[in-house]
Parts: sequence; C-alpha cells; structure tokens
Amino acid sequence: MGELESNTELVRQLKGHLGNLTPEQEQALSTFKENLIKADLYKPGTESQKPSHDDPTLLRFLRARSFNPAAAQKQFTDTENWRKKHDVPRLFYEISDEDFEHSKRFYPRWTGRRDKLGLPLYVYRLASLEPVQKELDAIPADVRYQRIVVLYEYMDRFTFPLCSQLPHATAAIPISSTTSIIDLANVSFGSLWKLRSHLQEASRMSTANYPETLHHIAIVNSPSFFPTIWNWIKGWFDEGTRQKIHVLGRDPGSSLRILIHAKDLPQVYGGELPWNYEDEPLLDEDTKQLIGELPKGAAIFVDGQVMKPPKP
Repeated sequence: MGELESNTELVRQLKGHLGNLTPEQEQALSTFKENLIKADLYKPGTESQKPSHDDPTLLRFLRARSFNPAAAQKQFTDTENWRKKHDVPRLFYEISDEDFEHSKRFYPRWTGRRDKLGLPLYVYRLASLEPVQKELDAIPADVRYQRIVVLYEYMDRFTFPLCSQLPHATAAIPISSTTSIIDLANVSFGSLWKLRSHLQEASRMSTANYPETLHHIAIVNSPSFFPTIWNWIKGWFDEGTRQKIHVLGRDPGSSLRILIHAKDLPQVYGGELPWNYEDEPLLDEDTKQLIGELPKGAAIFVDGQVMKPPKP
C-alpha cells in the first residue's frame, strides 16, 4: 500500500471528525450549535474570545448520537449539569501536583507515544493495580471520583490539543480520542471482581461525560475466563463503544502493529519501545521539541504552550 493510499485509509477511519465531515454532518453541526445557543449552553467565538466549546468537543457528542442534534443536545445538557454539580473547573485547578501524580497509578497511562492516526496511546495493565489495591481502597469514594474527573480533564485539555499540534498523517483533523491497550496478563478472576467498582466508575464516566474519546480499545492477554468477565462489563459501555473493543489474546503484536508503528509500541506488546506501565510517558523527539519535558501535575495546552489550569 502506497503512502497516499495509507493516508486515505487513515482519514477514512476518522470520518465524522472535524475536517472530515460530509455535507449532512456539517449541517448537523450547524444545527447543533444553533440549538445550544438558544438553550444558553454554547457561546460562539468572537474576534477577542474563543467559543465556549471547540468544534472537536461538540462533534464528539454528535458522533455519540449518530449526528442527531436533538439527541446530542440531551447528552450535552446532562454533561454540562454534571460539570456544574461537581464544579469540574475548580477540581482541575485545585488538585495538587502530588495528588495528581499519585492518581495516575490507578488508571490508564499515556505512553508518551501515538498511533498511526496521531491518537495518544494509553495502556492499562490491571495486574499492576494489585500491589496498590489497598491504597486505592483507602481513598474516600468522593475523592477517588474527583480524581478520575481531573484525569479525564487532563486528557481532554492537555493530551488531545498537544497531540493535535504534533506532526501526524491526519494533520488536518484535530485529535479528540485515544487508542488504548487493556492488558489482562496475570490477573485473577478474584482481582477483577475486587476492581469492578473502580473500573465501572471510570468507564461510565467516560461514556456519559467524555463521549467518543475511545477510538480503539485492544484487550490483550485475555484469560480463559474473559467471556464471563465480558458478560458483566459490556453493560458499562454503549453499543458504539462496544464495537471499538477488540480482543486480541496473548500474541497481539501483529494486530497492534497495524494500528501503531513498531517504534511507538511497547516491547511487551510486540513493538520496539522500552516502556512499561509503571513508567512515566516516554516522549518522542517531536514532543520533546514542542514542550521539552512533560509537566508535573494538572496542565493544559493552549496556543502551543503548556500552562497550569486557569482559576475558575
């Protein structure tokens, strides 16, 4: 397959994203904005001020509801109410660097690399949670929930805009979703059962309030009892998300290299990258040139610069 054909295929995979819309989808976006303005849920940009929500965010809600503006508005309204209820901007602004870095150990971690589409590559190795299970359980439920919110905000406000500015084959299309590897190696049924509330909490929050942020989900090293596990976790996701989940078993390398260049795929999954789940993101040269080092704690990426979250 030639380079032009490869890029065409990559663009096809991002149909419904900004810069890759059909005329009907463009009209749905316009209608969606008009409806949100009438409902006082969206403020368009001016010469001196950016819009209240960018187009990639609005399109995530539209894609989640098959470009039905009315259905997308219902989910968008519910999310805005949820954000007000939990005062999300304040949570993101106030979390300490120490709490933020501590929380990252319990959730999918960014490798510092991207897939062939330019989407950030995350890994979640559940066996790594067993040694820190007691620490996780010791965190009060409300605090644990708030920290999940902050990590999703970080993905949306730092990782996505950063990856959008980095060179990638689909450069005209902003990044607004991830490719994730879920590693079930050495996980017992009992361990997964203990983690069920923790996993359910994060999954449902993503589906409800950060829709269409999961582009590919590859489950690797699945145990023999995985079909039983799948029967009780599939209800956490909507149908669209379930269709993005691919079970690759114990030898995932060839399948993952279809999605991810070998140099950006961790060695343990058949690639060349010397990265493990417990490691900090291993930035590529393009990212290093753009931001230097990855900042500690919560941050946003705006207009080519790394900044701390603004005070709400």
